[in-house]
Amino acid sequence: VTTLEALELITKRLGVRTVLGVSNISFGLPSRPIINAGFYTMAMQKGLSAGIINPSSKEMMNAYYAYCALMGYDKNCNAYIAGCAPQAENISRDVPVKAAGLTLKDAIIKGLKEDALHAVKHLVNEASPLAIINEQLIPALDHAGRGFEEGTFFLPQLLMSAEAAKGAFTVLKEELEKSGQAGTKKDKVLLATVKGDIHDIGKNIVKVLLENYSFEVIDMGKDVAPEKIVEAVITEDIKLVGLSALMTTTVANMEQTIKLLREKVPQCRIMVGGAVLNQEYADMIGADFYGKDAMQSVYYAQQVFYH
Repeated sequence: VTTLEALELITKRLGVRTVLGVSNISFGLPSRPIINAGFYTMAMQKGLSAGIINPSSKEMMNAYYAYCALMGYDKNCNAYIAGCAPQAENISRDVPVKAAGLTLKDAIIKGLKEDALHAVKHLVNEASPLAIINEQLIPALDHAGRGFEEGTFFLPQLLMSAEAAKGAFTVLKEELEKSGQAGTKKDKVLLATVKGDIHDIGKNIVKVLLENYSFEVIDMGKDVAPEKIVEAVITEDIKLVGLSALMTTTVANMEQTIKLLREKVPQCRIMVGGAVLNQEYADMIGADFYGKDAMQSVYYAQQVFYH
């Protein structure tokens, strides 16, 4: 405790850098790496500049990667993923740098937004926007999606890929409009977090991915009453609705929303997702599809509209 107090005083009040050997704290105790990792994390929180640690200790390195990720020192959690999930692909422990000669597909897979923009601006002089979408953009998103499903790609990477693709798609959309090819009607999906639930992170991730796969997303937001969802479905002639709930107390409202949709627009398909749901519960409340993650929602939307 005295050491931690001293660290805070020296680093935060005086602005002096510090170095500390952290393992002495655990002498005489069993399972020393557990204590060492806990103390190391506390010391970093108090402002420790550098720790003398055993880099071969999994506990110590995990503490370091987790701390940097949580504090925002590790951009997009790149180092955490590389250090703690060795099977992850296309990442390094360093912040990604601009790479020369990347294809659009590679830039999207790696989540490099600027590189993707650079690549697509060159590509539009060589190929049609539709060809670029079909041969580079969509395959890159499919690659990221498969990796996510297989556990070699993780959520920060998936979102970075989606953002890179979104930027490139904006350029391609402008080119399509210039050529008069952008008039085709997009398939519409309505998303909403159900009444009483104010959590919409999952819904927002689904929205980004669906938009990248060229769906038009009508986002109703969070805490949406069943009647409003039904009204929008009728007005917009929606064929697919995505409902989200994160709290056990609001799943009942999801069931109520599904019931009302069945009464008023029985032809509409309903997919559901959220931390508190599983396949059994989704079946019980009458959903057509349960998406265990965001990519599953994309796959189901493709099935609904294209098969």
